[in-house]
Amino acid sequence: MSKEKHHRDWILRRCCGSICACFLTLAAVVGFIILVVYLALHPSKPSFYLQDVQLRSIDLTDPAITIDLQATIASRNPNERVGVYYKSLDAFATYRDEPVTVPVVLPAIYQGHKDASVWSPVMSGDAVPVSSYAADAMRQDIAAGYVLLHVRVEGRVKWKVGSWVSGGYHLFVNCPALLAASGGGAVGGAFAASAAAGVVPAGVNVTTVSLKFTHPADCTVDV
Repeated sequence: MSKEKHHRDWILRRCCGSICACFLTLAAVVGFIILVVYLALHPSKPSFYLQDVQLRSIDLTDPAITIDLQATIASRNPNERVGVYYKSLDAFATYRDEPVTVPVVLPAIYQGHKDASVWSPVMSGDAVPVSSYAADAMRQDIAAGYVLLHVRVEGRVKWKVGSWVSGGYHLFVNCPALLAASGGGAVGGAFAASAAAGVVPAGVNVTTVSLKFTHPADCTVDV
């Protein structure tokens, strides 16, 4: 009896081992196929462009900043066989790496092969706290006739190949927006201001300042 029991246990272990080996082999084959398809398609990250920025108003009450602006952001999917799902996107503006507007949720969309999309979010911040250094620097910049802001987009994207959809990937977009007064020079494009800011002494608010640039600016994209 002991020999028969030992033989049955040995057969059972062999069967379990074979089943596990089959599952592992199948999982490895499926993973390898997905990897080969991914590498063959080689999805490229989307391109982003800042097409327009309008600075509607700004209040430089130290040490907080109240600002209202609208940006037009364009995105293009360069892939011929891979679609892009944009999920939970937030847009906001920063000055010297400090947020000056609250995040605005952009509509989630699907971008097909070689397709382009445009968002035009209105971003604002009511008495957003910033360092006194940033507030003083912005006053000096406006007095000099230019302000360098950054429009940022953060969120998650997914790749779509046929009916297969990948997991989520973090998306980080950074768009420099150099705004200048009329006649002011600017790196990366010619800008025109509908109202010049003028000299802004400390403690004086600036309102109804509207600036607009005429050439799109390239954005850096990290996925």
